[in-house]
Amino acid sequence: MNKRGGVLGRQVQLKFVNDASSPDQVVTNYTNLITQDKVDLVFGPFSSLLTIPASRVALRYNYSFIEPAGGGPKVFLEKNPNLFFVQPAPVVKGGDVFADYILSLPAAERPKTAAYAKLDDPFAAPIADNVKARFEAAGIKTVYDQVYPSETADMTPVIAALAAKHPDVVVSGTQSLDAFAQVKAMIQLKFNPKWLFMSNGANSPTEFPSKVGANNTAGVFTSGDWYPGSPAAGSADFIAKYIAMYGGDQYGIDSTSAEAYSAGTLVEEVAKAAGAVDNATIIKTLHSGTWPTLVGDLSWDASGAPQGEYLLTQWQGGKLITVFPAAKAAAAPVAPKPNWGG
Repeated sequence: MNKRGGVLGRQVQLKFVNDASSPDQVVTNYTNLITQDKVDLVFGPFSSLLTIPASRVALRYNYSFIEPAGGGPKVFLEKNPNLFFVQPAPVVKGGDVFADYILSLPAAERPKTAAYAKLDDPFAAPIADNVKARFEAAGIKTVYDQVYPSETADMTPVIAALAAKHPDVVVSGTQSLDAFAQVKAMIQLKFNPKWLFMSNGANSPTEFPSKVGANNTAGVFTSGDWYPGSPAAGSADFIAKYIAMYGGDQYGIDSTSAEAYSAGTLVEEVAKAAGAVDNATIIKTLHSGTWPTLVGDLSWDASGAPQGEYLLTQWQGGKLITVFPAAKAAAAPVAPKPNWGG
């Protein structure tokens, strides 16, 4: 950004402060940034837990609050008109695109039965529950539905009970470690559903194949907004800049980096559109339209909830590929799921 002349001729300086994952500390930090450091803009912290108190400070001082990492339901219950969550949709809607895909199939080709294995976590179980509600409304019968505690290390009992019901489709409301454990249990039990969707864990382009084995990824569905190989405009430029700065290759870049990058590009877009980047202008301008970013074309309701949808991706050929919606797909979905590699 600065090499291109900054924002409206001003060089951008970044200040990072440590919140120690403390809601109290994050309030102090944002208050000091605004009242003592008198920064022009603030961006959100990591997690919904910290986003809520930080966004309240921003609202109190009439600051815009662009944030890429706090998308839980309670964030939007604040009804903060200054907040803009930089992902395609609220986190709990992460499975909606999988439901869209399944329900787009001819009735004769859809699964008849479904099972749900869900981590007791506000960013995991609700994703599966949303899919379940839509599947049941469409006549897909629930044969298993289980929430397991966060400390569950051995997923074998859960998966054994699930597999005994012989579901056509499995929807796993997961984070990371439990997702890997579910896959390992399925392999051990030789259970291979026709469709398998995992809300998190499978969406990591490096960690998932590392933890479950590269030959055990094929056919697994997940969702996301950006991934290595994304066809989004500007993606190649982002990847090149990231590698130049941090090294490695594109497959080591996590979607959270693309989300943070998109938060910054939104400020540039406002500058181009409005010729100013004061907080009032940012708030008014972002609410006035739809904005192209690496993570999708973004628009928001009055509470900062994005109005789009995540992409459905599937592991094919050792990589995450967009497979739905068709207009954005790089390949067709593969079903039934290929057998585990072992």
